[in-house]
Amino acid sequence: MKRKTFLKTSSALAMGSLLSPLSCTNKNMNTPATNNSTGITRTNWSGNYAYQAKNLIEPESIDQIPALIKKLDQQKALGTRHCFNNIADSPQNQISSRLLNKIIDIDEAAQTITVQSGTKYGELAPILQERGFALHNLASLPHISVAGAISTATHGSGVTNGNLATGIRALKIVNTQGETISLQRGEENFNGAVVGLGALGFITELTLDIQPTYEVRQDLFQDLPVDSLVENFDAIMSAGYSVSLFTDWLEQKVSQIWIKRRMDQQPEDMDPVFYGARAATRNLHPITALSAENCTEQLGVPGPWHERLPHFKMGFTPSSGAELQSEYFVPYENGVEAYLALQKKASLIHPHLLISEIRTVAADQLWMSPCYKRKCAVFHFTWKPDWENVSRLLPIIEKELAPFKVRPHWGKLFKIPPSTLRGRYPRYNDFVDLTRAFDPERKFKNAYLDLNIY
Repeated sequence: MKRKTFLKTSSALAMGSLLSPLSCTNKNMNTPATNNSTGITRTNWSGNYAYQAKNLIEPESIDQIPALIKKLDQQKALGTRHCFNNIADSPQNQISSRLLNKIIDIDEAAQTITVQSGTKYGELAPILQERGFALHNLASLPHISVAGAISTATHGSGVTNGNLATGIRALKIVNTQGETISLQRGEENFNGAVVGLGALGFITELTLDIQPTYEVRQDLFQDLPVDSLVENFDAIMSAGYSVSLFTDWLEQKVSQIWIKRRMDQQPEDMDPVFYGARAATRNLHPITALSAENCTEQLGVPGPWHERLPHFKMGFTPSSGAELQSEYFVPYENGVEAYLALQKKASLIHPHLLISEIRTVAADQLWMSPCYKRKCAVFHFTWKPDWENVSRLLPIIEKELAPFKVRPHWGKLFKIPPSTLRGRYPRYNDFVDLTRAFDPERKFKNAYLDLNIY
């Protein structure tokens, strides 16, 4: 079973040109288009989508942003390119945050860190650790930028852990008039702006909550019977600070359980049998047949939070590899029903699947978050790079999850009709009004927003 490999890279950032012309058309989600005159192909991280924006602009300073946004017509902020759809594309211009990656301030008294929008979690985490601090959670991959992650409600796992956007205390956004708008938690419109889908403007700075550092141990178990999962879902998903289940849906078992526990909360060893699953005796990749060389340390060995909460090591970066991703959020109380509904479609899902992950995320108050006012069970699918077949399969999955008012991950692949999608977000109309206030000229609109929001 083929999956993308993880290649070690240095932390140094390559310098890019300030303005790179590009013209491309995306004929197929799996076939990146190429500019015939220049030979340039610019794609997202996995290579399944080719950007159509004519210009890529890489400012070297936050000070350049207001004048740049005011001058340009249609435009879009571009982060680490980890979205699998066209949410970060633009008909004309993309403004990259790649070089805007400075740590601005760590306020130990207020317990906050302020960073530029292009800063990656993998860049800020070691600096926090050195100062004796930590974040509340991290995603599976630490290579994503803070602004990009929070704009799409990207998350880690844990029944008491909100998505990464819930850790934002303040942010600055440059609107289409070139004005810098500062928003603080508790202020009007803050909850509408944090998960902003790139529709409000260009985020320049973010202030995140931090807390005293902590250690985490990671225990893995194999072959959990589905009957045991159904009977003990709450106990299993709350067994650690962060819990992930991995399955290929084909067998009547969950192939792996990853339980990440804080040493200051659950320091004791775990029994070798966990609800019918047996403790792993070696480090594992989520796809059991693959090498775990690039995965974070397992087998109950304690380590710093930032070296255990992600599934993959901070010093490793995924290749622009062969996969597609989809992810669906349902109310936590419907998690078992949703699992059983999807398992009925195992014969359809399995042939196109690399691996599926099931996690939980706490409820939040962020208007466009899939977890708005509901704790969620989350079903992630890493697909083989075959959009033709995956695109036919997604409506089948979405139909099974429809009774639970399923919401998709904004940065991944889905087929839920826009009219249905809008009805599942109670603050949808308020969010549209907010985008009009920030972007009356519609400079930040694109095909994605036209379809799913406007």
